[in-house]
This record gives sequence, structure tokens and C-alpha cells, in this order.
Amino acid sequence: MNKEALKLLISPSDIASKVSELAKQILNDHGEEELILIGTLKGSFIFLADLVRALDKKDVFIDFVRVKSYGYSDTSSEEIVITKDIELPLEGKTVILVEDIVDTGLTVKFLLEHLKLHKPKIVKVCALIDKRERRKVDVPIEYVGFVVEKGFLVGYGLDYAEKYRHLPGVYEVIKS
Repeated sequence: MNKEALKLLISPSDIASKVSELAKQILNDHGEEELILIGTLKGSFIFLADLVRALDKKDVFIDFVRVKSYGYSDTSSEEIVITKDIELPLEGKTVILVEDIVDTGLTVKFLLEHLKLHKPKIVKVCALIDKRERRKVDVPIEYVGFVVEKGFLVGYGLDYAEKYRHLPGVYEVIKS
């Protein structure tokens, strides 16, 4: 990507509405239960923060896992490595894996298998964006914010080579 132009796909107000809707769905499914939300770093940190605030629930615990699969490229290397593991005990707990985007599905599949080793009661996936253009494996996504068929997306935590995470909306990078 030599020169990039950005085209707004999802506005900050649309994101805020969707985060509120996702929080309501989670509360409907798990109202009184203690929840552990695990954000995938770095991309999900903004989404996770907004989601936790929208849940407005006292029994919510937060942890993070960091994996490496993209590096400084716009395509996945398909080799997934955990660089920061979870720290909270998950055994017997309700866990929601919070993802910024599900693209190939490989990272989510890897993380679901990894989290199951910790013997949680249940693990569900909440993704801001379900992008199906390059899906290689089917993975369950119980809570979906937006479905985007294709494009390289940045903003609201999503990046290209560590740029654009700070943008309040989600944009498609237009290559020139």
C-alpha cells in the first residue's frame, strides 16, 4: 500500500448503536452470570472498552490475549502464535472472546481451541466485524456487529501496520 485513501464504511454513531445492541443481547443471554470478556490485542481494545461500559454490569471481568498472525502486512501469515496469554482462571466460567474482526477465521479457531484447554463452562465469540471475503474455516460467532463482505478495514482499533487504530469509525483502505 503505497498511497492510501480512506472511505468511511461504518460511522462512529452506527458503531455506538451496535455496541449497545450487542451488550443487550449478551445481557439477555447471560444476565445474572459472572462474565469474563477476553479481548484479542491489539485490535479489540476500543471495542472491548465500549462493550464493557455498555454492559453496565458488576460481575464482568476483563482479560486479554495477544496473538501474532499479520505482523506488518495486510495478509495473514496463517501461523498463529500467542504472545500474551490470559491470566484469569477460566474453569467453569462463562467466557466471551471479543474480536475486532473475524477474517479468515483461523485466529478465532486457534483461540477457541486454546481457551477450551482452560475448561470454561462456555466460550462464545463477539465480533465487531464479520468479514467473509477470505474465510478459510467456519467459526461460531454468536454476537456479530457488522457483516462486511470484502475490503481492507482500519479504524476503531483495526490497523494497517499499526496506523489508523485511533480513528473513531471503520474505513476501507483504498489502494492507489
